[in-house]
Amino acid sequence: MNQNTFGKQGWTPDRIKSLQGKTYVITGTTSGTGYEAARILLSRGAKVVMLNRNASKSEEVMATYKKELGDGIDVSFVRMDLEEQASVKKAAAEVLEKVTRVDALICNAAIAQVPKQKLTVDGFESQLGVNHYGHFTLQGLLFPLIEKSKGRIVVVGSEGYKMGLKTIKFDDMNWDRDYTGNDAYSQSKLAQIMTVYELQDRLMEAGNTAVKVYACHPGASSTSLIKTSGSLMTRFVWQLMKISPLVQSAEKGAYPMLMCATEPNLDQTAFYGPTGRNYWTGPVGECKLEPHAKDKPVAAKLWALSEKETGITWRFEAEKQSNMLKKDVA
Repeated sequence: MNQNTFGKQGWTPDRIKSLQGKTYVITGTTSGTGYEAARILLSRGAKVVMLNRNASKSEEVMATYKKELGDGIDVSFVRMDLEEQASVKKAAAEVLEKVTRVDALICNAAIAQVPKQKLTVDGFESQLGVNHYGHFTLQGLLFPLIEKSKGRIVVVGSEGYKMGLKTIKFDDMNWDRDYTGNDAYSQSKLAQIMTVYELQDRLMEAGNTAVKVYACHPGASSTSLIKTSGSLMTRFVWQLMKISPLVQSAEKGAYPMLMCATEPNLDQTAFYGPTGRNYWTGPVGECKLEPHAKDKPVAAKLWALSEKETGITWRFEAEKQSNMLKKDVA
């Protein structure tokens, strides 16, 4: 598929048909691209469960949606802090109580450019802990229901995966040496993207065709991501960029994740986002993925480490192990 499959304008939400009866679970919807994605899904009749850290902001967002789209919309909120594994596990359990299906889990929330090394309560470097491990746990716990729903997992990566070391720093995952906000952020986003393609491989190996998994990026979008966690200089530069034509609206930044969540027959092996210069803005379609993002030995090692660090074994993995044991016994 090339970037013009959807015409000169690229993919836009006009392609989304009615989403009545469908349920979407999305992280990070109090502002930016996540806010816009949830709003557009609701406007098409979907049920949306928002997973956010801030309860009062979530209440405000729900009130805003209702004001714009009417009281009849089906939107709810579960408190979840991706920085704490216990909070993610509790939220996943609540989601499983609340909904009977998940048509797509959209892993959108992120922190970026944290200026000084900070560890989560579980002992992970904060960007890796939030962006990668938090979402890894959420995906693993919701997987059985996503599978039952023949649903999708959509991971919002970043073009930042191309920066930094371009691999996973297994000997120093927390950057105890040479920490920079940029390098740690790049690693966290690379980890997220690598895990998408590793999960695809594992599902294929298990003969599981029920779940589709996609990776995308929002391009350069006008959001509060840098404002909330970047250093003073990074924030200053970003504020200048936001008023330039190099940056697009948060609504346009939401298009890639919406496409991956709703577009039928979308190729899972691709990487989606704006296709203009530097992949910052422009029509949404397929972007070139650098080979290091599909480095199989690194991805397999990262998967094993992620299961170990989070204590999460995905159901299809557990079934595979149990079948292997049965064969050994036989």
